[in-house]
Amino acid sequence: MRTTALVGAVLWGGSATAAEVSIFCSSAGAELELCQSASEAWAKETGNTVKINKMPANWGEALPLYQQLLAGKSGDIDVLTLDNIWVGALASHLVDLNEKVPKEELSAHFEAALADSTIEGKLLAMPWFVDAGLMFYRKDLLEKYGKAEPKTWAELTETAKSIQEQERAAGTKDMWGYVWQGRAYEGLTCDALEWVASYGGGTFIAPDGTITANNPKAVEALDLARSWIGGISPEGVLNYDEEGSRGVFEAGNSVFHRNWGYVWGTSQAEGSSLLGKVGVMALPVGAEGEKSSGCYGAGLLGVSKYADDTDAAVSLVRYLTNAKEQKRRAMQGYSPTLKALYQDAEILAKNPSLRFAEKAYAESASRPSQVTGASYNRVSQRIFNGVHNVLSGKESAPDALAKVSSDLERLKKRGW
Repeated sequence: MRTTALVGAVLWGGSATAAEVSIFCSSAGAELELCQSASEAWAKETGNTVKINKMPANWGEALPLYQQLLAGKSGDIDVLTLDNIWVGALASHLVDLNEKVPKEELSAHFEAALADSTIEGKLLAMPWFVDAGLMFYRKDLLEKYGKAEPKTWAELTETAKSIQEQERAAGTKDMWGYVWQGRAYEGLTCDALEWVASYGGGTFIAPDGTITANNPKAVEALDLARSWIGGISPEGVLNYDEEGSRGVFEAGNSVFHRNWGYVWGTSQAEGSSLLGKVGVMALPVGAEGEKSSGCYGAGLLGVSKYADDTDAAVSLVRYLTNAKEQKRRAMQGYSPTLKALYQDAEILAKNPSLRFAEKAYAESASRPSQVTGASYNRVSQRIFNGVHNVLSGKESAPDALAKVSSDLERLKKRGW
């Protein structure tokens, strides 16, 4: 970051001189556009300049990149877009924002979102958006065939199969029942956690560090998911991430689609072939009486300790997380972290998926990132590789989960 002469008044608590602030935004799509346009608006308002860096398309590759840059105390990284599961791994490199952001500003956010960004009393990132896995579906097709929203995974399997068969018979040869994220990456850890937790099988590692990966309910959940491959889900789902699976759904070729809240915005955008045809609901449960268990996620913004102008970097973070910007994002399908926006009639009319948000967040399941800290990435790799082996038919669910459990025990003994 380089500091130059101030050319305009600095808002949002910025520094006394104009600065160039470097920010990492998502690599493509709506997230990149929203991040880039808002950052440029901040620069225009404050007289600063902003440099947009693109994160790796695979978010799983972003954490190692951040760790490498921060370990070298690089000045090329000032503001970081963060997944909530990375805070523990990067804690020693991030600025404590408690003394940088006014208390009344912080109190407008959900307490849970602030707690998710706080380690040992230090607020290491500002909440930007929150999320939980949701189920999108073709409400027009469910209505056409007289089907109700499925409450359990078994019901979803049956409904997806029925509609898939009837649509294919009617000439839609590329129709599938269900698309999701099956590639061996962090997204599969999320999907697998949702299946297992919704069966009452836990979250692979309990909050107290107990390894719970290998149990009969987890086996039952993974066996059902394996049965989808080549049945209601294409073989290609084993290589799908969020965008790959969304592409199939929004091309009109799937009845159900698991993804994050942003899909409401993309599927209902002007010109979308699915405009007015999509419904959204909480994820099904594995067994009656269990919770929906959508994977909890959050987008955060952190400031590097090695930024040349911390005040300018914090200024950008405060701008990006303010009510105006969060409302703009909410209108595009993202869930805000500001409580008041959930009562905004304009947002609710544009983004009805938020009506499910309170239930989804209340029943969400968290990945074991807090208990495993800086080692979470290694933990998640053991989980998603093991689950992928089940889905691809390389290992049975009992064998794969036994191996995952053994691997996790070894990591735990080494302090994760």
